[in-house]
Amino acid sequence: MAGPGPRGACAQVSLRARSNAHAARRSWPRSTLVFGCAVALALVSIPLQHENAQAESVDNTSQVVVEKARTKKGASKEENRALLSSQHLQVKHSWDHPGVYAWGSNSGRVVDPDSGDAVVRTARRMAFFDDVLLRDLKLDRSFGAAIVENGDLVQWGRGYSEHDGQPEVSLKGKNLVSLAISADRIIALSKAGDVFSLPVSKKDQLEGPKASVRSWLPLFFSASTEPISYRKLTPPKLSYGERVTAVSSGLEHALLLTSSGRVFSTASASTTFPMRGQLGVPGLTWTTRPLGPVDMCHEVTTLKGFNIAAIATGDYHSLVLDDHGRVFGFGDNSSGQLGFDYSADASLVDTPRLLNTARLYTGTNQSPRVTSIAAGGLNSFLTVDATRVSSPSEHADRAPVGDLAKVTADVWAFGQGLRGSLGTGRWTHIQATPTKVPALSGLFEYDEGRGRAVPIRMARISVGQAHSAATMANATHVGAGAATPTHDTNWGADVLFWGSNDFYQVGTGKRSNVASPVYIRPLDMQSEIDAGRSDQHRFHATPRHRVKLNDGRRVSMEQRVECGRGCTAVYSAVAV
Repeated sequence: MAGPGPRGACAQVSLRARSNAHAARRSWPRSTLVFGCAVALALVSIPLQHENAQAESVDNTSQVVVEKARTKKGASKEENRALLSSQHLQVKHSWDHPGVYAWGSNSGRVVDPDSGDAVVRTARRMAFFDDVLLRDLKLDRSFGAAIVENGDLVQWGRGYSEHDGQPEVSLKGKNLVSLAISADRIIALSKAGDVFSLPVSKKDQLEGPKASVRSWLPLFFSASTEPISYRKLTPPKLSYGERVTAVSSGLEHALLLTSSGRVFSTASASTTFPMRGQLGVPGLTWTTRPLGPVDMCHEVTTLKGFNIAAIATGDYHSLVLDDHGRVFGFGDNSSGQLGFDYSADASLVDTPRLLNTARLYTGTNQSPRVTSIAAGGLNSFLTVDATRVSSPSEHADRAPVGDLAKVTADVWAFGQGLRGSLGTGRWTHIQATPTKVPALSGLFEYDEGRGRAVPIRMARISVGQAHSAATMANATHVGAGAATPTHDTNWGADVLFWGSNDFYQVGTGKRSNVASPVYIRPLDMQSEIDAGRSDQHRFHATPRHRVKLNDGRRVSMEQRVECGRGCTAVYSAVAV
């Protein structure tokens, strides 16, 4: 692996070693020796699996550091599992005590509303969200916003209330499912497809104009006024049954995606109008805007004929992905965040332009297809499935090609990387050409069911202002239970962090910026210490699983990572 990264910083595990780890788990009862090795491999092989997982050739010098198996006589099965595996303990704790952990800048009392600390260096649990499941969460240095399990909006931080920034419900009864934030407004999407835009400030919510609500009951009609001020963003001329399915927001603009694959853009801030081309409407500025509300929705008509499947926004730029894997970008390109060659004379692109991703694989005998997009701050990311195809010479020879149709999963980054926010291991000021993120690309693991190596994709990425976190789609296991042996332990998904660390938002506990993806320690270190472990283990996100909560309910939940502006959170997400 070229360039610095977690592979260079940590012990390396080859594909063969990880394959042996899977085999060891399955053959546990055969001998005491296998028992000890299996425990150790269950502990260390999964956390390390991305550190040298991309090469299919085997490095015979690779070694696995084995941790001694530890059990306690007379302890319960679950107690011994917690002693055996840090990952099992993390999974169990996330089910027993769902909630929110946060770290980074606390200047706005967002990470810890009860603390006067300017920064929080490592994960700290937020008391308000103890045993609370969330549908979504977004963070800024001055305010936080979350959708709780029943669909209500909760806000906190000094940007919400200068005098009392404690979390409280602000918008009720709308059955919200997701949200996005701009510089000073919250854009929230309901399950019915309604889009609400409300000011961050509690004062503005209470003093601003409020909508009237009418309700009809048998033999009775009533009218009332909403308790807080908000606006509804309604795209014009939606077809029958068409509704908004996704929202994304930069500092000044927002994109709305409909169920028909259409994209609409709108102003999303109260004090500034988006004039860097990020709306995707040629020539649209403050002076040329049409009559009507400032935040009226505009269809991005250049994209007509393309069935858009995903949207993403940075501070001042936009990306969209269609159902054929084509990526279009528009808006600010001053740092190369659109993936087009930078030009000081034309740093703004106000019409969606196609990004040529095929050129990234020129001469590789691979056919790429973009599978997801992400953006934040001045950065953009793509995930690509690259399929091995035969070259003209191979096709002419008609000789069998052993790895034909093999899929490699890659991650590409572009934009500003001066603080390591691209994750490429380099400190690049302007990266206009997408560049591969080595630590997250070309990874494989052995799939016992298929009997072969399969690509490890990135399941999810959260891009903050200048730092990011990637949750990987590696093999996970959450089937350990009362009917399985003690040595059968659960483990979660690898999560790696990188980028600007001015406020300790990467989670390493240090302030230096991080140019290559790294792991961080478990969120609840006290539980690790109680189990007799030090900090050599890593945080793993619990995958989606249906579990029984302490109140007796069964819910489908998982852990998600959210990177904001100078801060980071991990929360327990419930399926909607």
